[in-house]
Amino acid sequence: MHALFLASALLVGCLLAVQASVNLQLNKAVGTPYGASTLQLGVATALLALLAAAVGAIGAVRLAPGVPFWHLLGGLASPLYITSGILLFPRLGALAAAGLFVTGQMFASLGLDLFGLFGITRKPLSVGIALGALAVLAGITVIIRGQRPAQTPPAAGPAPGGGAGAPVRGGTATATAPAATATAAAPRTRGLGQSGWILLGIVAGAVLPVQGAVNAELRKDIHEPVTTAMISFIVATITIAVVLLVLLATRRTPRPQLGGLRTMPWWGWLGGACAAAYVTATFTLIPTIGAATTVALTVTGQQVASAVIDNYGFLRLPRRPLTAPRLSGLALLIVGSVLVQLT
Repeated sequence: MHALFLASALLVGCLLAVQASVNLQLNKAVGTPYGASTLQLGVATALLALLAAAVGAIGAVRLAPGVPFWHLLGGLASPLYITSGILLFPRLGALAAAGLFVTGQMFASLGLDLFGLFGITRKPLSVGIALGALAVLAGITVIIRGQRPAQTPPAAGPAPGGGAGAPVRGGTATATAPAATATAAAPRTRGLGQSGWILLGIVAGAVLPVQGAVNAELRKDIHEPVTTAMISFIVATITIAVVLLVLLATRRTPRPQLGGLRTMPWWGWLGGACAAAYVTATFTLIPTIGAATTVALTVTGQQVASAVIDNYGFLRLPRRPLTAPRLSGLALLIVGSVLVQLT
């Protein structure tokens, strides 16, 4: 049974990489990352509400008004993480983006441990933790510096009414979709600067351990893990919906186009299910196998899945081969994460 829990932690880490990748299809269909995040979080909230009702835990919601206010704020992390994934994956690739997320997660969890924040038991700095932190920094540096342009499939030939690279209906449209995404993203990447995207990835990863610590406090109040996750996602959905409305009012983002959802692949909806499964699983696993083991296995799964997605161009992402430097960086990230969490 213990081995099953360990495998589950590794699997839900893989779901984080899948979630960020499939959300790109939702973003492409809706036309704005903030609208895509709102839909994804809404789907996750609905799934968790159905699950809470099915297991008879929905009644625990009545306890929410009596908990300390900050215990309800864990959901604020989800919109930042999800939207950042939509923005970063086509620009930096799945492995580099996930590596930045993991770097942020590792240093944030290290800060929580060293200073005993948000109810976390204080943990002294050790040689193993310091070496792990250095390994993670070295790993993400190697991955970022070893970045190569994404490989996109060559166009099949001239398309009616367009040049050789124009997408046509059928299989060619699917093949050229990653190319279009990468091409569209490139000017914006240069405009903001790579350092800005790197900082965004680290911050987005850093909020996840904080979210886990805050939600752990909420679980002590609510007593029901599924209902705790549902409340967290309700907060997340309301937050991103407000952000979307503000951006629409100030004309900072396009109006969501729901008509595109009809042509989106069915798996474009899986982001909400992945998010709900990840949050619920971590609540279940941490009391059973411990927070350190859970975090170490989930970030390992996240990195390995991201490397596979990048290397083979799965889920319509541009293909970024796993070169020797990127493989070395991946190994350093995994070793560093395990050292920090388990030392």
